[in-house]
Amino acid sequence: MTAGLSAGKLRVTGRFGPQQSGLRRLVARDSPFRRTDWPLLLAATGLSLIGALLVYSATRGRTALTHGDPQYFLQRHLVNLVVGMVLGAGTVLLGGRRLRGVAPFVYIGSVLLLLAVLSPLGSTVNGAHSWIVLGGGFSIQPAEFGKIGMILAMAMVLAARVDAGEREHPDHRSVGQALLVALVPMVVVLAQPDLGSIMVMVVIVMGCLLASGASHRWIAGLVGAGLLGCVVIWQAGVLSQYQINRFAAFANPALDPAGTGYNTSQARIAIGSGGLLGKGLFHGTQTGGQFVPEQQTDFVFTVAGEELGFVGCLVILGLLGVVLWRACRIARLATDLYGTIVAGGIIAWIAFQAFENIGMTLGIMPVTGLPLPFVSYGGSSMFAVWIAVGLLQSIRIQRPLSA
Repeated sequence: MTAGLSAGKLRVTGRFGPQQSGLRRLVARDSPFRRTDWPLLLAATGLSLIGALLVYSATRGRTALTHGDPQYFLQRHLVNLVVGMVLGAGTVLLGGRRLRGVAPFVYIGSVLLLLAVLSPLGSTVNGAHSWIVLGGGFSIQPAEFGKIGMILAMAMVLAARVDAGEREHPDHRSVGQALLVALVPMVVVLAQPDLGSIMVMVVIVMGCLLASGASHRWIAGLVGAGLLGCVVIWQAGVLSQYQINRFAAFANPALDPAGTGYNTSQARIAIGSGGLLGKGLFHGTQTGGQFVPEQQTDFVFTVAGEELGFVGCLVILGLLGVVLWRACRIARLATDLYGTIVAGGIIAWIAFQAFENIGMTLGIMPVTGLPLPFVSYGGSSMFAVWIAVGLLQSIRIQRPLSA
């Protein structure tokens, strides 16, 4: 092996030169490997793998759902995870600037998917007409991708004049245009109706506006309009009867404990029976006895509460906290307002959806059918949250080295 000096730097040649050079590029300070937010990536992966164990525990004995294969849902959950990671990696490779350019197409595509639900392609699952069945046991919920399209489109509109150097904060015109952009998918989702997704979308709108630095008068006005909208929706009879029953059971837990209130009642029993350390993974009596419906999706947190106990639930909450902490850091250090708004929308989305999902299992929030991000079984949800991770990583990677 020989060595020589070139342009004041040591250049290594010989048999192992190319491999060493490749390794140096990999660990260089400006390489994507070094600039990746590893706590965020590892926390999201940890949540997804914990979810795989919980999904397996909840479904291995449900032969009517698994068609006699106890690993049916486990295998599909892991496939969903791999596909989600690939989508997230593809988002990073596409890059933040190119993603900004294709944001209108992502938005239009997500709206078209939402509209397809209202066509003969749409199907009703668990009372909500918000699915498109693909066949072979696969289906998608376009509302999950509608959240991504809405975040990207709102960020593009709100940040356009600010990032161009024309203004310091979004003006009233930009905010009005962004709200119109958000209104389109929300109206389509309301027509399904998917109340849980509407709640998340409202929170996303608030998160994007707060991250953009828009006038607080807009925030106050939207809060008032939202309260008025809730009254109008209730009085206009937009909600389905099963949704009204869920709110009634939330307001009065003792109402119809064998019917509408059955899910939340059994969920609290399962979580409460776990105690500090739980009954042990795969040893939950409530889970094994199949007392909690939809336990692999909406009520997956009850498996953690019963089998992993208070400590296991704290681990899940801790990992969700790491995801949100790193997302907040990425939002704060973003190189442009567009990146800050995208990260802010994602933070609002994941934080509220996690709170709503866990809250409904504890009886402090109404049952809305929202999955627990990264943990619950479901392809659309898994794909969407991993695309969100990819968006966060792409925002981080493009920031200056000194940040």
